[in-house]
Amino acid sequence: MKVMLRNTAQGLSAYVPKKDLEEPVVSKEKDGLWGGTITLANGWVLALPEMQPDTRLPITVEARKVGGE
Repeated sequence: MKVMLRNTAQGLSAYVPKKDLEEPVVSKEKDGLWGGTITLANGWVLALPEMQPDTRLPITVEARKVGGE
């Protein structure tokens, strides 16, 4: 699914246009953002693609939902 990641005043945020859902990122699997999973405040776990560590935000990426429905 397409996910837009951006920095906000409250921290990292993920927006899923298809679901019209914006949630804060509450945890990351890796110190860096790319190539691991992130957990959103609603409980979704998303696997992010490998990218360069210095990739600038905001950016839209193809993420994969892990577990759940």
